[in-house]
Amino acid sequence: MEGLVITSKGIEEISALEVKELISADCRIEECAVLFNFRKFEELCLLCYKCQSADRILCLIGSFEFGDFFGELQKFIEKSGFGGWMGKCSSFKVECTRIGQHDFKSVDAETKAAEILLKKYTGKKIGIKSQDILFFALIVNNKCYFGVDFAGFELNKRAYKIFLHPNSLRGTIAYALVRESGFKKNETVLDPFSRDGVVVIESAFYASGFPVNYYKKEKFAFLKLDLGIDYPKLFGKIDKKAAKKLKSGIYSFDHSFKYVDYSRKNAKIAGIGKLINFSRTELEWLDIKFSKESVDRIITSMPSSKNADLGKIYNEFFYQAEFVLKKSGLMALIVKMPELVNKHAEKHNFIAVRERQVWSGEQPLKIIVFKKKSI
Repeated sequence: MEGLVITSKGIEEISALEVKELISADCRIEECAVLFNFRKFEELCLLCYKCQSADRILCLIGSFEFGDFFGELQKFIEKSGFGGWMGKCSSFKVECTRIGQHDFKSVDAETKAAEILLKKYTGKKIGIKSQDILFFALIVNNKCYFGVDFAGFELNKRAYKIFLHPNSLRGTIAYALVRESGFKKNETVLDPFSRDGVVVIESAFYASGFPVNYYKKEKFAFLKLDLGIDYPKLFGKIDKKAAKKLKSGIYSFDHSFKYVDYSRKNAKIAGIGKLINFSRTELEWLDIKFSKESVDRIITSMPSSKNADLGKIYNEFFYQAEFVLKKSGLMALIVKMPELVNKHAEKHNFIAVRERQVWSGEQPLKIIVFKKKSI
């Protein structure tokens, strides 16, 4: 059986790494998608419950390339094995997302697919507010992937994101930033611009193994599928593996009392508030809070407000980072102004070791990982 993780453009490699770690599956990477083979449906359920890099997780029925989309869609549905799924339901729904330029809208694809399925499988109906099965189509340029959505909702929308900073990161992008840093579960990590806490919360999920969708258990679409799975037992087995304490230290700092409070509240809602150290700390105080070369990773989203003195902030940030970061440590920064970041990094003896372009929706962002120069 084949599965599909839909993810943000630019973080496909990180998503493939996560799938391999969680279910020991080899992956094939395509644009905004990771394909993998799975042995049993419990593995898809586990991915829905724990995967931090996914937008959607599908049991893939198949894929096709097209010139004439609607013509190829008709052929695909006529030839593909929908019967096993349609036989289990009385109602269904089709949703679609598109990436690239097309001469049709997503709603047109949804409507046409539903129409073909209704004609092929009589006696079924469209579920509007709820349905037994949710089919999902991902269209990337001239390729369409079609499958059963096992989660039934957008996994990139975090339940804990209640108190928001205007420049809040998507949870999936923050997770990618954490993994790009090379963060290991026993290391000390610092976010000095924590804002609403997304980076440290995603770090704590990863380090502890606490399921990112722990509080969404009842919402999963797979609960309606007749798969012969004891779901309470499955969830309980996964939950039992989560660490209640960390060997590492995760530090969430911000200069604003308001955003420290936001971070603390969001982390509490996420269920991992006790695993993170929160503090209102100015950049200038980092060398007081930490001893020299004591931090393994600095992971943060760099300020980009036009109202701030960014030159001063970046200079102080790299000055402090040079002091607190271990010689073997790394910094992973997500930036909107890479030239300014690189300018101040070089001044304080940091060099870029890798870069990654990622997209949050249609907004391009750059992840840059720095290490200290050998002197």
